[in-house]
Amino acid sequence: MKRSSHIKFWLFATALGALSLTAQAADLQAGKNVVEMRCQNCHALNGIATLPGAANLAGQQDEYLRRQLKAYRSGERQDPVMGVVAKMLTDEDIANVSAWYASIKITVTDPE
Repeated sequence: MKRSSHIKFWLFATALGALSLTAQAADLQAGKNVVEMRCQNCHALNGIATLPGAANLAGQQDEYLRRQLKAYRSGERQDPVMGVVAKMLTDEDIANVSAWYASIKITVTDPE
């Protein structure tokens, strides 16, 4: 392998390790508590949305959820309800909520 390939591999492995450490640091019970207070009216505790137009979050990727919640909080992503809710969330809340919804196992059945 060339030196640049070694460096790219090392950077990728480091980033992957950092992501897994972040996911491990999340507190699922704390995430569930925040979901019960802030999220379940629209997205439900189990992540299967109960409100028309709300996203299903069960089994969604942790990193994706974190990015979207931070985008709502900053105003980069716009929604009148999510903007207000996300502004109430700390970085720790976002990590915990994202981990909670990502930890929910779902099954998929293709149409026949």
